[in-house]
Amino acid sequence: MIKNLEYPEKVTERDIAKMIDHSLLRPQLTRQEVVDGCNLAKAYDVASVCVKPCDIVVAEQVLKGSDVMVTTVIGFPHGSNRTEVKVFEAEKAMEDGAVELDMVLNIGRLLSREFDYVEQDIKAVVDGAHRRGIPVKVILENCYLTDELKEIAGKICEKAGADFVKTSTGFGTGGATIADLKLMRRAVTSRVRVKAAGGVRTLDGALAVRAVGGTRFGATATKTILDEAFKREAAGTLALPTDPKDLGGSF
Repeated sequence: MIKNLEYPEKVTERDIAKMIDHSLLRPQLTRQEVVDGCNLAKAYDVASVCVKPCDIVVAEQVLKGSDVMVTTVIGFPHGSNRTEVKVFEAEKAMEDGAVELDMVLNIGRLLSREFDYVEQDIKAVVDGAHRRGIPVKVILENCYLTDELKEIAGKICEKAGADFVKTSTGFGTGGATIADLKLMRRAVTSRVRVKAAGGVRTLDGALAVRAVGGTRFGATATKTILDEAFKREAAGTLALPTDPKDLGGSF
């Protein structure tokens, strides 16, 4: 739901920062680039850094003592690992220090309408994570799905106990759109949160995510987004968009 269209909702730079999972998932990133990315995330006090499983220990060491969480990905980016492999990967990730997991559902099985398989695949990871008190975000990879399947996937994720539904890996043929965020928000109850990923590169995009009910988004443009948020907050102009037309398309 779009909030306060007549009277814009004021937000703070910190509100936006705590929506960001700073993404460090590109395959070519060196160890030093991961360290630098974690230091940037720590300086801006974002919600989390999302790293590849091999970089969890590195990130945990850099972020120790800060409020920035370590997130990692499971079954990334195609979601096609066997369920027991995803469970093993999740367990090792949590042992290494990850405190949030972003798992990719099995896209091919969803497209095959093997909904029980998809649910059990998600549930196996979620159950293991929840035993440790760790939330799971499930990536739908919407660019490959019809609106019907996006809605079905959201309901499957909720039934399986997922804590978030997430639009994209950022490595598919498309990323988040406002239309998809609205659809996903409608498809699940308020217990399940919505994360945007892929294409949120500006402060206006971040504000649009928040305006339609998203609570987290992945970003590589963290510095650009938050520097602009600082400026607007200082000027008293940092607020959610008021024109619904501005929220109708993609980022």
